[in-house]
Amino acid sequence: MQLAVAGDDAPPRTTPNEDCLYLNVWRPVGVTKRPVLVWIHGGGFVNGGSSAAIFSGLSFARDGLVFVSLNYRLGRFGFFAFPALTQEHPVEPKGNYGYMDQIAALRWVRDNIEALGGDPAQVTIMGESAGGASVLTLLAAPDARGLFARAIVQSGGGDDFSLNDRISEPANGTPSAEETGLAFARTLGIKGAGPATLAVLRALPARKILGELNMTTLATGSEFATYPDQMIDGRIVTAPRDEIFRKGLQARVPLLIGATDADVSFLTARSKDEAFAVFGPAAAAARKAYDPDGAAPLEQLVTEIGADEYMVEPARCAANVFAAAGNIVFEYRYSYVPEALAAESPYGAKHFSDVPFVFATQRYFKGGQVSPADAANADTMHAYWVNFAKTGDTNGPGLALWPQFSPQRDELLNFTARGAREMADPRRARLDAVAASRASSSRCDHG
Repeated sequence: MQLAVAGDDAPPRTTPNEDCLYLNVWRPVGVTKRPVLVWIHGGGFVNGGSSAAIFSGLSFARDGLVFVSLNYRLGRFGFFAFPALTQEHPVEPKGNYGYMDQIAALRWVRDNIEALGGDPAQVTIMGESAGGASVLTLLAAPDARGLFARAIVQSGGGDDFSLNDRISEPANGTPSAEETGLAFARTLGIKGAGPATLAVLRALPARKILGELNMTTLATGSEFATYPDQMIDGRIVTAPRDEIFRKGLQARVPLLIGATDADVSFLTARSKDEAFAVFGPAAAAARKAYDPDGAAPLEQLVTEIGADEYMVEPARCAANVFAAAGNIVFEYRYSYVPEALAAESPYGAKHFSDVPFVFATQRYFKGGQVSPADAANADTMHAYWVNFAKTGDTNGPGLALWPQFSPQRDELLNFTARGAREMADPRRARLDAVAASRASSSRCDHG
């Protein structure tokens, strides 16, 4: 159930409905015990679905994988807490219903995928944006342990996607999830916190519960006061995610992680001074890294700083923390901009723009113009992702070497207009400035 948003890069092809807990399976013909790739869609936990044409699993099945995509509940249907709900069944997991759906789907895969030719011991989970954040949560979740053998995070953040809200107690100056649920009820004129009030909430039509919540209202903040948060529930999310990662308590599986170079940015600034103010004491170092000659347009700086802060540096931070804990890690940066999109992407590859090339479904993206360079980029990305899902190693015949990540070398594979290129992180100075601006940056120290 969701409210459609204009300009969605991957619009669902189904009608929004509470009856949404389905998954889809593509499989190669006539083979058994094939590795399995499970896709978790993005959309800010309020939009999206597995039915988008871009998410077709056909190319993965043709290359020998069993491909699964799943739906999970969104918005207040997926993440909601209320005092009477907490009290109703005290021993059951609460609040994070969307994550419960993802885990339920993975259990279905474990129990049933062999009948469809898949190997339940070789499951890779993959997600982008909110789906990538979900993969990070599943890496930290005790209830998901043993349900997958590898993980892929595309533009899913890292350390800055910590889940700090509690179900019942306020924390860090934010209300509890129950308080947010009570606030939502009050917007509908529903008062009280007990079973009678819960019965009234349950009787509401789905469209009333949905309200005006979608990616657009999240961006403007108009629905923020009653936004359904993911929360520490004690069962699925047991602590802030970065705390779990720092202690090395995540699933010890190979990880592929990265972001686009002009990824999503929520930074706003009316001047360069205001833009660099977000770095605090590191402002001078940031200015030197981002705008050494003072010639960069403000719009470019806002795009670059916001993308680095929200997606690019967190991905590098997660790569550092996971590698330090002993996980095999491959980091990427996606800088490829199709010629047809150059005018609307002046500062680099936008959020989500890597996904159609990983799926080899770029014909469904932004008008469907596919140049020979686009096709070559898709072939390369898709091959790396298939290799990783099959073996836990991205490398294979005919592909440029993708080095395993190490904090000392800080190397990644950059998908550029000239092809895939192994290199030391070209943004190291910028990302170090971002890390230095955070009170908790020591866990991402590059020395």
